[in-house]
Amino acid sequence: MKWIFAACFLLSGVLYGQKIYWEEGRKLTWNNFKSRTNNQLGSNVVAYTNCGWSYSYVKSSNPKAPIKIKVETVFNENQSWKDVKRINNYVLLHEQKHFDAAEVYARKLRKEIAEKIRTSSDFDKYFKTIYNRILKEYQTFQKTYDAETKNGMVEEKQSEYNRIIAEELENYKSYKTS
Repeated sequence: MKWIFAACFLLSGVLYGQKIYWEEGRKLTWNNFKSRTNNQLGSNVVAYTNCGWSYSYVKSSNPKAPIKIKVETVFNENQSWKDVKRINNYVLLHEQKHFDAAEVYARKLRKEIAEKIRTSSDFDKYFKTIYNRILKEYQTFQKTYDAETKNGMVEEKQSEYNRIIAEELENYKSYKTS
């Protein structure tokens, strides 16, 4: 029995050690980028941030019962990559903003959930539609962010996006996780 517990404990450390959940004030470091494989196309890519959301819910078979939904922003260390020969703090800031943008859209998702989904029945009717719409907006934002900043190389645009992301985090602060 002791060995099963020890094995489960070690395995959980490995599994959970691969993810970082977004927290106010916690910044990524280059040590968080653990993938050895560049899955991105193009020689101009210096780093890649794999981030997004995870969600869980507790739902009753009673359609009128309240539902509890948890949305978290997650950075996947083992799927995030860096070119060790070309990284610097400026590039790290650009990658941090990808993670921060994921939190912005998680907050938007939490807001819509809070406004529109109160019961198991609401979840069945609305969740997928809301989730898919916010996910599409998030993906479009991330692509536009990289395109307009040229992966962070256009400093003026990068500064503009830094401001936009900071403002959005502030605008949706009441929807951050505690």
